[in-house]
Amino acid sequence: MKLTKARIAEEIVKTHTMLTKKEAVDYVETFLTIVKNDLISGNNLLISGFGKFIVKDKQQRRGRNPQTGDDLLLDSRRVVTFHPSGKLRQRVNG
Repeated sequence: MKLTKARIAEEIVKTHTMLTKKEAVDYVETFLTIVKNDLISGNNLLISGFGKFIVKDKQQRRGRNPQTGDDLLLDSRRVVTFHPSGKLRQRVNG
């Protein structure tokens, strides 16, 4: 089963019965907007007990088209990587 924004909102409503589903959806959307904006700005995101999202700058590099074998130049870009916390890693691995 996939974890979706709607399912996160449902879980929030289950544990916080004083909230409406719409309020929970708004909180999830607000949280995700904050996270997206910070990552876009190049800031790393640390969630204790969960992990760290790291923004890395990749330099321009040479690549190859796998279909034609032609060499090409890949543009520099930013990527987001995730490193789980030790606690999360232990829980996932049992």
